[in-house]
Amino acid sequence: MKKYIKLFAVSSLFVLGACSEDFLDTEPSTTKVEENFYKTPTDAYQGLIAVYDILQREAYGGPLLISEQASDDCFGGYGTADAQGDIEWDRFLFVSNKDMNADAWKNAYLGIYRANILLENLDKVNWGSDTALKTRYEAEARFLRAHFHFQAAKMFGDIVPLDHTITSTEFQLPRQAAEVTYALIANDLKFAADNLSNDNYSQRGNANYGRITKWAAEAYLARTFLFYTDYYKKADLAGVITKAQAVTYINDVVANSGHGLVADFANLWLAASFENFVGEDNTEMVWAVRFNGSGKGDWSLNEGNRFQVNIAPRGGSIGKYATGWGGATVNPKLYNAYENGDTRRDATIINYAGEGLNFDQQARDQRQYTGYSWKKYCPITNAAGTAVVEANGGNFQIDNYQDYAIIRFSDVLLMAAELNLTTNAALAQTDYDRVRDRAFKNALHRLPVTQARIMEERRLELALEGQRYFDLIRQGVDKAKAAIDNSTGDSQFSVTFRTETQGWFPLPQSQIILSNGTITQNPGWN
Repeated sequence: MKKYIKLFAVSSLFVLGACSEDFLDTEPSTTKVEENFYKTPTDAYQGLIAVYDILQREAYGGPLLISEQASDDCFGGYGTADAQGDIEWDRFLFVSNKDMNADAWKNAYLGIYRANILLENLDKVNWGSDTALKTRYEAEARFLRAHFHFQAAKMFGDIVPLDHTITSTEFQLPRQAAEVTYALIANDLKFAADNLSNDNYSQRGNANYGRITKWAAEAYLARTFLFYTDYYKKADLAGVITKAQAVTYINDVVANSGHGLVADFANLWLAASFENFVGEDNTEMVWAVRFNGSGKGDWSLNEGNRFQVNIAPRGGSIGKYATGWGGATVNPKLYNAYENGDTRRDATIINYAGEGLNFDQQARDQRQYTGYSWKKYCPITNAAGTAVVEANGGNFQIDNYQDYAIIRFSDVLLMAAELNLTTNAALAQTDYDRVRDRAFKNALHRLPVTQARIMEERRLELALEGQRYFDLIRQGVDKAKAAIDNSTGDSQFSVTFRTETQGWFPLPQSQIILSNGTITQNPGWN
C-alpha cells in the first residue's frame, strides 16, 4: 500500500471522514507519490507552495469573518432570508448548524498536514551543497505549521497538536493541554525567526512578497506570546519563550526589519484611497496572504480573495463600492469610538448617510442594517460603476484580488509598546506615539501610554482585521462580556456573550463524532 494513500486518509480524519479499506488498498492513479516525488529542490519547492496554498482558503469562512461577527465591532448581517449561522456567531448560539466552524477546523488541519508531509521528506531531497536552502524551506514550513496550529488554538482552545503525519493507530487522538500546543508553536516560530535571513520582501514588485521572513516570525512570536500568557495567565510562552526573549524579538522587528508605517493610513486600503493606494507590496505589510483575480470564474481554483464579497454592500454596487452579500454589518459603537480628526475612521468604515449614499435596506434585503459597513477590503467599481473584478472578466464572488494583511507594522509597534510597557516605558511611549501620530497626521493627540490605551488603540488601528475578539478574550471573559453584550436599539441587535464558553467557539460536531468520544465539545456549547 502506497504511503500516499495512507496520508490522504489521515487528512480525511480531519477533513472528510472515515475511508474504507478498499479505498486504502487502491493504487494511486498518478506516478507522483511520496516515495518517488521528493528528490530535487524543485520538488521541495512545490511541496512548500502546497502548504502556502492553504492560506488562500482561510479567509472564506475562517477566523477573520467569524471573530469579527462575534466581537463588539460587528453584527452578523447578510440577508433577511439567509441562513442563521451568521446570526448565531454574533449571538453565541449553536442551533441551526452543528458544523458551523467546520471550515476553520478543516483548513487549519489541512495546512498542518501539508506542512508535516514536507518536513518529513526534506531529508530525501538531494540538496547538493545548498544546505541553506533546506534550512530555509524547513523554517518556512515550520512557521506555517505554527500559524495553522495557532489559528485553531485561538478559536477552539485545546486542540490536537500534530508534529508528524499520523498513522492509523492515531486516528482518534485526544485534545492536548494548551501548553503542549503552544510549545510546538513556539519552537516552530523560534526556529523560523532564528534561521531565516534578514531579507525584507516588502519592496515593490519583489518576487518573494508574501513569503515568510525572519521579521514575520519574530512578530508572530510576540503575538502568540501575548495571547497565551494573557489568556492562560502564564509568565512565559509554554516554557519556550520568556518575556525577555519576546521583547528582544519584537524590538528587533521595530529597529532592524526595514518595515515602517505608510504615511497616510487611508492609502493602505483600496476602497479608501483609489488613486492614492500605495499597493499591497508596501513597507507596512510584514506578512500578508496574496490573492489575484486570475481564476476568471473557475470555482476549482482558490487564487481569488473569496472573503471580500462577504462584507461588500448587499444588493448591488453603490457609489464606488462594488456589490456583495452584506455580511458582518459594523456596530455604530465602533464608528463612534474614533475621536474627531482620526483619519482611520473613514478609511475603515463606510458611513452610507455620511457619504451621501442612499442605501435602502428593505429593497436590498439587508439584515441587521446599521448604516455602516466595511471599507477595509471592500471591492470597488470602475468609472462606469461596474465592479472592477467583473470588468476584468472575473466573478465578483471568487475573483477579488486584495491581499489579506495578517501582520502590519503598526501592529508590531503596538505589540512592542505592550511588551515594553513595564520594563522600558520610554520605548513603549515612542512606539505607541508613532501609531497615534500617523492616525491624526500630527503629534497633538499623544496620550501617556497605558495598557488600557494600547488595547483601545489596537481596536481602532486594527479594526476589521480579525484581531479584536482575540484581544478581548485574552483580557478575560468578563472584559469580553462587558464589551460585547449589547441591549441598545432594536432586539435584532441584542447580543449576550456567554462566559461559560470561556471565549472558545464550538467544535464541529462531525469531528466529535469521528473521534469516537476522545474529543468532547467545548464548555457552554452542548
